[in-house]
Amino acid sequence: MDAFGAWFWGTGWFWFAMFWAALLVNGRAAFKLLLDWKGMLTTCRFVEQAYEQLATLPDEATLERDQAAPIFVHLVPVWQEPEIATTLRALLDSRYPHGKLHVIVAAREDEARSPHQAMGVSTAELVRRFRESLPPWQQKMLTLVAMPGDGRKAHQLNWALRPEVLKPLLDLRYDPARVWIGLSDADSIPDPNVYRWIAADLAANRGRLAYQGVTLSLANFDRLDVRGRVCAVQQSSIFIRVSIARLINERRRLAAFARLAARAPRVARLVRPIFELCFRRSQICLGHNQFVRLDVLRSLGGFPTSGATEDSTLGYALGARGVVMAAMPMLELVDMPDSRDGMIRQNARWYKGVLDDVAFLRGVWRRHPTPFNLAQLCRHVGNKVVEWPIAAVVYPVLGFLGWHLAYRFSYHPVWFLLGVAFPSISLGLTIWVGGIVTQDLIESLTPHLPRRVNVARTTLKAKFWGTFRCQTYWLLATRGAWRVLWSIARSGRFEPVKTDRVVRRV
Repeated sequence: MDAFGAWFWGTGWFWFAMFWAALLVNGRAAFKLLLDWKGMLTTCRFVEQAYEQLATLPDEATLERDQAAPIFVHLVPVWQEPEIATTLRALLDSRYPHGKLHVIVAAREDEARSPHQAMGVSTAELVRRFRESLPPWQQKMLTLVAMPGDGRKAHQLNWALRPEVLKPLLDLRYDPARVWIGLSDADSIPDPNVYRWIAADLAANRGRLAYQGVTLSLANFDRLDVRGRVCAVQQSSIFIRVSIARLINERRRLAAFARLAARAPRVARLVRPIFELCFRRSQICLGHNQFVRLDVLRSLGGFPTSGATEDSTLGYALGARGVVMAAMPMLELVDMPDSRDGMIRQNARWYKGVLDDVAFLRGVWRRHPTPFNLAQLCRHVGNKVVEWPIAAVVYPVLGFLGWHLAYRFSYHPVWFLLGVAFPSISLGLTIWVGGIVTQDLIESLTPHLPRRVNVARTTLKAKFWGTFRCQTYWLLATRGAWRVLWSIARSGRFEPVKTDRVVRRV
């Protein structure tokens, strides 16, 4: 063993390779944290500017008279939802002409046959009772459909989009190019100005085909413990620093390339494959605060049913069709699971969707082998399938290894400086960006929330744990991913479980 240890630690080429591998990983981690910081700032500025200009949006009377104003059909898939009335009330109270807004609740018949014991009645029955309490003009805005048989959320949504459901609602205005399909979950609290903002944006940009709005997991923030509040802020930060920031920056990159193509078309043709492979990014759909034009959605065959998470697959499908989603700044609140196991289950379901999307993206690449489709597939496998389960272990280990190996190569001053600096910068940015900047920027958005939420850290304990436990959410996400991988390794399958809101609310 002594001889092996001497050989192992004395092999120069091995530790040389490990030094540079650790250096690259730590440098990448620091760079990603800086990008996250910039992404949060970009999204928050986008939101702030939009809310400053709310007074300039067209009012309901103007939109009522405007024959070109879009018609919205907002879908809400439900399954054992004791507080569905809260979401429906928020949607029906939106500031938009009631004749041009329809809300469809997509329930399931099997729930009606066997309602949850804690609820006593099915969600469909709760919707019927809520509808009966509404004035006649709002009753016309709300429709309930029940899907027979088995299926996930995507199947419920597609059942609600059948022509026999839409035609009676839309009457003679059944033009798929004017109809927009909105989507919210049963725990959503949307901003009442969402439809007005989209209508105003479409008047200026007729080419828009899809929108993704800002979603924050803060709806039940006051009911969470310290760990839950930290995780709620971190999950919300994913949406603003990755999802929405990516949509904003993607349009900027495409606009810059379009200017290059106008000035130097030959150069643009030569560099287009490199641009699509290296600089394009896949768009992320969240399943909340999301809008797609009906004719575009139909061209895709409806909501994708191939995976556990139809929203992420929809984003990839839109990207493969060349549809670039526009960022929408109006805020929507959703719930955060209020237990550790609930967070793990939620992330396990999302990771199962990540695995399912590999087959979808591989099929897209085979049918259309473009640089962009190849980039979608490779980044998805590398950044999600591979990095998601191992990041919580790999980055700390390589950070420590980078520090250690810096001293092995201390006779190279530049190498030593880089080896010590990159892990230190990465660790410092983890605390600064994840624990401090994220909290400050989320707090800056709270005046614009559709419902009052106080996310301020008012005690020393909350400030301490909020800062230094900022990686708690990512550790739980890693556990969710490994739960999926372990189940697949043992039994060959994993059945994603829906978040149980009955236990949390009844």
